[in-house]
Amino acid sequence: MKAMACAVYILTNARNTVLYTGVTSNLPKRVWEHRQKLDPKSFTARYNIAKLVWFETTSSIRSAIVREKQIKAGSRADKISLIEAKNPGWRDLWGDLFPTPAKEPSSE
Repeated sequence: MKAMACAVYILTNARNTVLYTGVTSNLPKRVWEHRQKLDPKSFTARYNIAKLVWFETTSSIRSAIVREKQIKAGSRADKISLIEAKNPGWRDLWGDLFPTPAKEPSSE
């Protein structure tokens, strides 16, 4: 898959009890890294957070960082509202990034 624009995203665990907000310039690659638990001591690895439930693309990394800070400053309820507005079933959106069986994304 071709690299996407910069993005801010929210991941959760299987039970949707823990939320993680992040920013990246390559969403497929970054989500893959979370799913692979490349850093076993990371927050996402320790809490089994690998389900992509929301993302928003931006035109620049700066605007993505500003948006990430806005989301992180909000309450859990605010984050849930964002997720449920676009993904009411809390479906894993990973498959939307890779409609065929996923392989390691390119770093391009």
